[in-house]
Amino acid sequence: MNLSSSVKRSDIEVTDVYMRNADMVYKIAYLYMGNEADAEDILQNVFIKFIKSETYFMSVNHEKAWFITVTKNECKDVIKSVWKSRREDIKGRNEGVHIDRYDEGESAEVLEYLKELKPNYRVTLYLYYYEEYKISEIAGMLSRSESTIQTWLDRGRKKLKEKMGGDKLERII
Repeated sequence: MNLSSSVKRSDIEVTDVYMRNADMVYKIAYLYMGNEADAEDILQNVFIKFIKSETYFMSVNHEKAWFITVTKNECKDVIKSVWKSRREDIKGRNEGVHIDRYDEGESAEVLEYLKELKPNYRVTLYLYYYEEYKISEIAGMLSRSESTIQTWLDRGRKKLKEKMGGDKLERII
């Protein structure tokens, strides 16, 4: 729901929303972008959009879905931008950089393997297992059919199992 353009967000409101969503936004951005620097830029851009937005959320789930959708769209915009397509990454730049900025142990290890998958598999698996969304909810957020999401989950699991080894993955997921 949008309100008049005179809406101002308080520092407390922005801080509360940031604390609830920053971890998730960062992880999704990292899975799309594949590196920490771009993920941090996306995190910043998404929250700037939130601060400037006149959107008010009906529930925590509505808020979370808004952040997932805006993050996905922001990542796609950066990926298809001229700047990104003409940029060369410095070799080895991401060596030693891990997504466990917010996670520890096996969860962080799975996220590291996830980043090696295609973006549609990574994000779908993340939303399903880490954010615990249902297939129908993921389909709505990613603007895809439920059967497509189910296919991405199945293929993503198989690819992840190949990369990690079946026993290890079965224990974690």
